[in-house]
Amino acid sequence: MGYRLSKVYTRTGDAGETGLADGRRLGKDHPRVEAMGSVDELNSQIGMMLAILQQHPELEPLCHTLGPVQHRLFDLGGELAVPGQQIIDATDVTALEAEIDHYNADLEPLKNFILPGGSHGIALAHLARSVCRRAERRYLTLAALEDVNQQARIYLNRLSDLLFVMARTIARLQDTPEVLWQPKPRPGGQG
Repeated sequence: MGYRLSKVYTRTGDAGETGLADGRRLGKDHPRVEAMGSVDELNSQIGMMLAILQQHPELEPLCHTLGPVQHRLFDLGGELAVPGQQIIDATDVTALEAEIDHYNADLEPLKNFILPGGSHGIALAHLARSVCRRAERRYLTLAALEDVNQQARIYLNRLSDLLFVMARTIARLQDTPEVLWQPKPRPGGQG
């Protein structure tokens, strides 16, 4: 199976550095480590989302979609820990696109901007979406400095789209009104 940690703490990071799988040491604020941390945070957010969705039988299909996503995000973290390794590929992106199309087919067209909220599950989907956008930004910061897997960058972009569509799908499946943005009225009543 590979290397297993026998101790949780190693003290090797006490000076503000962390080790990559290839033996290099980087500062914990290095763009690669920032990207790794953001992907890890995203995976945790999706785990939280799954914990809530699993409590609702009508949302089970979304759980079946998100389970494999967690594994691909762990793969992406592995890519980042081993510079030059590429695990995420075009088939992973295509799989997300198929899920987006599947869920989006049952949704009403957007007529307004949607705010996070309406239910716990909807809010968690939007939170995961915004964390995914940050992970994508951190990945792009790294991509400006080093060669990275472009399919993984695209995967993060599509995943944020999927999470948005899932938020809307949760609202539909639970018959919860979406929270629509209400723009601030302009002075003098001009719309």
